[in-house]
Amino acid sequence: MNSTNKASFLQHCYRWLLRFILICHYLLLKFLKLIPHKPKKQKAFTVLATGTFYSDHWLVTHLRPMANASNCASLTMVASIPVPELSNVSGAYAPKWLTTILGQVGARLIYFTWLAITKRPDVLVGFHILVNGLFVVILAKIIGAKSVYICGGGPREVRGGGIETENRIFNRIGQADYFIEKMLLKAANEMDLIVSMGTSAITYFKEKGIDTKFEIVPGGFDDEVFQPNSNLKKKYDLILIGRLSDVKRVDRFLHAIKQAKNELPELNAVIVGDGPDKKELENLTIKLGIASDVDFVGWQNNIHIWLQQSKCFVLTSDSEGLSQALIQAMMTGLPAITSDVGDLNNLTKKDYNGYLVSELDAENFSNRFIQLFKDKSLIAEFSHNALESTKHFSVTQVQLHWNKIFDALSEDRIV
Repeated sequence: MNSTNKASFLQHCYRWLLRFILICHYLLLKFLKLIPHKPKKQKAFTVLATGTFYSDHWLVTHLRPMANASNCASLTMVASIPVPELSNVSGAYAPKWLTTILGQVGARLIYFTWLAITKRPDVLVGFHILVNGLFVVILAKIIGAKSVYICGGGPREVRGGGIETENRIFNRIGQADYFIEKMLLKAANEMDLIVSMGTSAITYFKEKGIDTKFEIVPGGFDDEVFQPNSNLKKKYDLILIGRLSDVKRVDRFLHAIKQAKNELPELNAVIVGDGPDKKELENLTIKLGIASDVDFVGWQNNIHIWLQQSKCFVLTSDSEGLSQALIQAMMTGLPAITSDVGDLNNLTKKDYNGYLVSELDAENFSNRFIQLFKDKSLIAEFSHNALESTKHFSVTQVQLHWNKIFDALSEDRIV
């Protein structure tokens, strides 16, 4: 058996193993639904959450408004890396010996399971369905808690059986598997609530027959941090923020810069983020002759400073939910030029606060860069409109939203 056939055979076996595991998961869910639990009605919830996150900002925007809701008694986040210090939030971490045996993800999920069973919180929250949500929905039925799945990645978390994700278990299946997708949808349908960043995930789930409850909660942002700062010099024309992986198509961004420099010779950019493609992308800037015009600065905890030093936010992704970085950028007064994919059109409005690019190639992005920077009055107009578009994303507004969500969970309904 040659290497290609061997890889194909292993992927085939792997798909069948995942199918078997998900069938067992589904049967266990059906059995657990038979266990009666006395309904809880209370004024304040204890919340236990888990998930993987790549930056403090991403986590803070979700945890802070949830934890600060008047009807949240406490929130514990089980994580593999330190949880930022937040009011009413505590981090919980698996013992080192368990991590040594099972690895970070395995240890985190086992520790999450132990805390759920021993502490019996009122609400279990899983960021992403793979695999946190799968644990949450089972454990919630065991202990009689409410289950909440926060879908941060949009439909691709489930579509095709998870092959489009960066999950190290499900993206190894080799090809789209619609049986695995079907089983993941069955698990999602058992959630008490699915929280989405934007509309595309909800549309997808409803089209697939999911009839659980949904809420759109993209996160809450500190409008005292993410705001324009006229005291900072605008050092960069363009800024892209995100994980440097295939789906973000940062290579497309770099090629667009190269083309736009024919009309805008001084055009420059900063890329904030890290990931598996970083070295390859740095080499591409050298090949394109734009290495001196593009700064790679890695992950940064002071994202607002980088935004305040920039003029326009860009996303050239093939797939996105409602990007937190996009929200932060517009709150800082930046117009946006983004792909017309996923939930980005929930916020980016063509010729109002930026441009949506439907045909995803470097030339179309390049044309938009040129169009925007050739007209300074356009930048000012889009900037003003960006600020107007993001007023409802403040921590205070999202906190009030979580108040209503917890009230509804307490009464077994979602408003």
